[in-house]
Amino acid sequence: MWRHLKNFLLFLREEKAWWLVPLIVILLLLAAVLVFNSSSVLAPLMYPVR
Repeated sequence: MWRHLKNFLLFLREEKAWWLVPLIVILLLLAAVLVFNSSSVLAPLMYPVR
């Protein structure tokens, strides 16, 4: 996994595609929210309080 991350960072540096970093971070945060949404502790935080 670390090899893939290293290759990805090298790709970003060589291609000067640093604009992809925020996109990847947002996608990872969205994935984390979806994973943690199934737990009962964080579920109330996902929906507005009525």
